[in-house]
Amino acid sequence: MEGNWADSPDAYNYDYDNYTDGHHYPVSPCSRDGDNQLGARLSVLYYFMFVFSVFANGLVLVIIHRFERLTTVTNILLLNLVLSSLIFMSSLPFVSVYMQLSDWIFGKVMCKLVGSVYYLGFYSSVLFLTLLTFDRHLAVVYSLGAPRVRSRGYAVISCGVVWLVSGLACVRPMLLQTTYYHHVDERTYCDEYVGEAPGFDVVKLRTSGFYLQLFLFLIFPLAVIVYCYARIAVTVASSQLAAKFKTLRLIFVIVVLFFACWTPFNVVVLMHERGAPVSCEEGQRLGYALQATRTVAYLYFCVSPVFYTFVGKKFQNHFRQLMVKRFPSLKRHVAVDDGTNMSTKVTPNEL
Repeated sequence: MEGNWADSPDAYNYDYDNYTDGHHYPVSPCSRDGDNQLGARLSVLYYFMFVFSVFANGLVLVIIHRFERLTTVTNILLLNLVLSSLIFMSSLPFVSVYMQLSDWIFGKVMCKLVGSVYYLGFYSSVLFLTLLTFDRHLAVVYSLGAPRVRSRGYAVISCGVVWLVSGLACVRPMLLQTTYYHHVDERTYCDEYVGEAPGFDVVKLRTSGFYLQLFLFLIFPLAVIVYCYARIAVTVASSQLAAKFKTLRLIFVIVVLFFACWTPFNVVVLMHERGAPVSCEEGQRLGYALQATRTVAYLYFCVSPVFYTFVGKKFQNHFRQLMVKRFPSLKRHVAVDDGTNMSTKVTPNEL
C-alpha cells in the first residue's frame, strides 16, 4: 500500500450543506497545516535516504560485479532487489521537494513519470523481498532437493514475473496521477483524480487498485514471509548447527524489523483509503500517523537490500577485500579470506 506522497493542504474544506433561513453558511475549515508541516520536516530525511541508498546499494552492486557471478539464484535476486530499491529511491528527492513546498513544480509529464517510478520501485521491492525470503526458505528447508529447482532459469523467470506484475500494478496510478491547480491557495498539486476523468472510470480503478494492493502487496507478502521464516526457524532449531541460536536471533530481528517498519504504514493507509474521516480531528490524527509511518517504511526499503546482503559472511568478506584493496594500510587490522572461493550456496548461518 502506498498512500499519497503528500496530503494536499486541504485547509478549505467548507461544508455548504448547512442551511439557516434558506441560505448557505460554510462551517469552519478543517486545517491540515499541522500534519503537512510535519510531513515537510520529515521529508528532509528523504534526501539522506536517497544519498545513503545510492552509496550503499551502489556498493552492493560493485561487490556483486567484482566478486560474484550472476549464475546463482541468490545473486540474481539480490541484484534485482537492489535495482528496485534504487528505482524507488530515485523518486524521493522529487517527493521531498513536493512535500516541502506543497506545490508541484516539475510539470504534468514529470508528475506521471515520478509517480510511475515511485510505485514501480515500491511494488517490486515488496515482491522481491518476498521472493528472496521464499528462496531462502527453499535453500534451507529443502536443502537436498532445492538445487534442482533453484536454477538460473528459475531466478530469471521469477524476476521477470515480479517486474511484469509490478509494471501492470503501476497502470492504475499512471492513469490516475495528474496535476491540478488549486485556485484558492494558488498551488499546483500532483495527485490522483478526485473526480471524473475522460476515458476511464475513476471509481472502479481506485476500488480495484485498493483491493489489489491490499491482497497482493500486503496480505500475500506478510503471509509468505511469516510462513517461510517460521519454517526456517524450525529447521535451524532442529539441526545440530553450533550457530543456530545466533541464526534464530537474526531471523527474529528480520521478521520484527519488517513488521515494525512496514505494517503500521499499510494499516494507516488502509484506514486512509476507506473513505473520508468522520471528523476534522480524526483526519488530523490520521494525517500525523501517515506522515510518521510513511517515513519509517521508506527507511526500511532504503536499508533492506544492504541488510539482506551484509548479514552473510561471504559479503562481509568481499567488503573487507574491497576496503583492503582500496586502502592497503588496513590489511594489518582487517582479516580477509583471499585464498578460497567462498560458496554461494545459502546456508542458515548466512540468513
